[in-house]
Amino acid sequence: MAEAYQNYIGGEWVDAQSGAVFENINPADISETVGTHPESGREDVLAAIRAAEEALPAWRAMSAPARGKILFKAAQILEERAEEVGRDLTREEGKTLPEGKGETLRSVELLEWYAGEARRLTGETYPSGQPNTFLYTVKEPLGVVGLITPWNFPIAIPAWKALPALVAGNTVVLKPASLAPISSVHLARALEEAGLPPGTLNLVTGPGSAVGDELAMNPAVKAVSFTGSNAVGTRLYGAVTGRGAKCQCEMGGKNPVIVLKDADVEKAVDLVVAGAMWSTGQKCTATSRVFVHRSIAQAFTDLLIEEVEALKVGDGSKEGTQIGPAVDERQLKSILGYIEIGKNEGAEIAAGGRRLTGGDYDKGYYVEPTVFTGVRSNMRIAQEEIFGPVVAVVPFETFDEAMDGANDVEYGLSASIVTGDLQRTFEYIDRIETGLVHVNAQTAGAEVQVPFGGYKGSSTGTREQGSAAVEFYTQIKTVYLHFD
Repeated sequence: MAEAYQNYIGGEWVDAQSGAVFENINPADISETVGTHPESGREDVLAAIRAAEEALPAWRAMSAPARGKILFKAAQILEERAEEVGRDLTREEGKTLPEGKGETLRSVELLEWYAGEARRLTGETYPSGQPNTFLYTVKEPLGVVGLITPWNFPIAIPAWKALPALVAGNTVVLKPASLAPISSVHLARALEEAGLPPGTLNLVTGPGSAVGDELAMNPAVKAVSFTGSNAVGTRLYGAVTGRGAKCQCEMGGKNPVIVLKDADVEKAVDLVVAGAMWSTGQKCTATSRVFVHRSIAQAFTDLLIEEVEALKVGDGSKEGTQIGPAVDERQLKSILGYIEIGKNEGAEIAAGGRRLTGGDYDKGYYVEPTVFTGVRSNMRIAQEEIFGPVVAVVPFETFDEAMDGANDVEYGLSASIVTGDLQRTFEYIDRIETGLVHVNAQTAGAEVQVPFGGYKGSSTGTREQGSAAVEFYTQIKTVYLHFD
């Protein structure tokens, strides 16, 4: 029987005030309900905001190192449960067990990092032009912050948003994605058991039209951090900043890999397969386009097709599965729709391109990993984020042609180049219009201690993770202390 989960408000696990619930379905086997969750309304969000307001003075007054100790204890708790949390993550989101456990352990790393960051929340001192004056700055929390997180990294993204906010002295209301909310429950439980004071973190599940909109518009919420689609993020950013609050949006990507003629073809293919196909391509940093020098394009494409066709697609909880299902029917239809768009635009399917059916495939939302050739830069499949295991191969003649193609999209999140040419490498680093730049590595993946975010339509400018994340959740106070 599916577990009945609850909201976490003011240190208590409670149902939605309406009593309404929604089901969380396993995308690998849609006959399985993984859990039921409160379908919260505006009244539930208001209760969470009030709880966060009430908890704020005491949490802000607690020393930052003391806050860090709570995060460090939560890291130990979550690490001990990594197998259980990883299994639940796989069941609700669809990614493989190694990916589910890996994401959980990444959240442990985030807890450890921000536990340490508690002792690095420093201001600066400045020489004053006035005599007998001590001039310095301090960082102060904003207050109550709202977090709206996606389904594709259902524990890591809530962690990398909530933890810098908490360690800086803010209180939090978190709205996880309805397709994968259990992972956020695990994070909240670990923090609760580690001693996080009641009301400091509140978790409310439910539709964006109720929960998300209230977080966006409530004047008590001083900042909102969002990860999701460009369409939603753009509207949210306007609404939040329009009332004078801070807003941070991480949105889409259309991430290129450039493979120069001196590249190791086998290594390049391995990097593209990992970047494009792991996690079913359902990540904003996934590889979507590959620009390959024409002299090696055929060899590269042949090997790419061979490796993609050999991938094992199936239930992520089963050993040996490499690619899990799409997260739900809507996402599956979107991926298949883009495949049809590509065909209609004149691109050629070199591998995959179909929904998988028969046997266990009929139980879930499975699609073949897909390779397109014959792709032009103005095609929709070369311009729009697909968010599935689909990659386009584009041959090029000159380096300038490859760079122009890589930059010719509205997004600018991540990019990679595969080469041993040092001059071209530094030229690529200088010219590529992305916030994350990789050399001889896949486009996906980011370490917890460095800034994460994109250029152009991928981000609204501020950065997540590392010390940069704390900047968004704090405000600077400049102090002139005259002592004459």
